[in-house]
Amino acid sequence: MTRGHLRSLALIALTLACANPEAQEERVRVTIPRGATLGAVAESLYVRGVIGSPRAFRIYAWLAGRQRGLPAGTFDLPPRLGARRALTELLRARVAEHRLVVREGLMLSEIAAVVDSQLGIPAARFLEAGRDAALAAELGIPARTLEGYLYPSTYLVPVDASAEAVVRQMAAEFFRRWRPSWTQRLRGLKMGRHEIVVLASIIEGEVRNPVDASYVASVYHNRLARGMRLQADPTVIYALGRRRRLFEKDYQVRSPYNTYLIDGLPPSPVGQPSSASLHAALFPARTDFVFFVARPDGSHVFSRTLREHLRAIAAVRSQTNAGGARPRPRAGPQ
Repeated sequence: MTRGHLRSLALIALTLACANPEAQEERVRVTIPRGATLGAVAESLYVRGVIGSPRAFRIYAWLAGRQRGLPAGTFDLPPRLGARRALTELLRARVAEHRLVVREGLMLSEIAAVVDSQLGIPAARFLEAGRDAALAAELGIPARTLEGYLYPSTYLVPVDASAEAVVRQMAAEFFRRWRPSWTQRLRGLKMGRHEIVVLASIIEGEVRNPVDASYVASVYHNRLARGMRLQADPTVIYALGRRRRLFEKDYQVRSPYNTYLIDGLPPSPVGQPSSASLHAALFPARTDFVFFVARPDGSHVFSRTLREHLRAIAAVRSQTNAGGARPRPRAGPQ
């Protein structure tokens, strides 16, 4: 009998010896550190109750040629398994994951709160990663923060992921969603990608009805082309650091993000834009509108002149008061 035959027989015998009754559907969570030795893996499985004999698992894995390269991560495995089944389960197991849902338009601080709530990663730690200038530079983002580049979507995140890993995952999704045709479009607009992301984040904050997005975008493009200030409320909200109803004094807040006081675009995005807002910023409607006012239902009235705009504001406020609601102190670019 050859040595190979003996090895096969030993493997079969060990499999039968280690076989346990079918484990219940319950699962236990096991973390295998990266680079862990076979002995360390066996010990981790034993401590968590996945196997009954670390020695049997080590021998079986060695006979199966799996003494190296076992997967690392956090896994949910059935308990009370024999060596063969335990190795099989470990090799085919998916890393345990949490579901993270991030909606459009959130500021970095708001995403941090969502991550804290859904993943258990402290908000302060996520904020630190999201404001890591070195990480932003590594990813080619011309800002000191990743604000605006953390794509709003639903993610499956490994349960042991770090704050930086989550930030990287979300930023990777942004760059995956950015289309090659959009890069070509930048040349026609004579704008950089960062400028478009900033503009899209403002559009995201203004628009409730997606139909209006390209028209709101046209207003901002037209104002930029004419050297007019954007006077966008989302930039004031960002400067204040929290969402609330704006009052007249708020428009005087000293901040490089307050587009009522600064010319052009703010230095970085004021939230996370959706693909729809990015598309609107890149492909605005062809209009000569430079003003708009929001109706109570979230749609907008667009105007070409200040006189038209003032009439639109009066009409909207009349409708708003008739409905018993309080009008906004300002409505769209002034």
